[in-house]
Amino acid sequence: MSFAGITLDKLLLIAVLAALLLGPERLPALAERLGQLVRSLRDLAGGAKDRMREEMGPEFDEVDWKRLDPRQYDPRRIVMDALREPAADAPTPDFATVAAGSAVATVSGLPRRDTGPMRFDDEAT
Repeated sequence: MSFAGITLDKLLLIAVLAALLLGPERLPALAERLGQLVRSLRDLAGGAKDRMREEMGPEFDEVDWKRLDPRQYDPRRIVMDALREPAADAPTPDFATVAAGSAVATVSGLPRRDTGPMRFDDEAT
């Protein structure tokens, strides 16, 4: 279990340090305030959800919120899926055709010098 990079063992360590640093007198009051904060945030989120449902009407319940979750998008997976799926109407070109039309400089496309080695500035960035 991990929440925002904090695992259970780190959470226990924080609790023990808080108990030692704050002492038994202030710890219950701070725990109560933390509980009130969590409840108020939960009520705020619930109120926002109710307001969205009220303003959007019946379409709010029809939205698939899990599909719109940005955490599910992995750019590597999206690119790999796009590369795996061939276009239905386009013929599949061979590698030589694609490489010949590309704008990427290849080793054979670099300028050559007939006399001596290529000179370069070793202090240039």
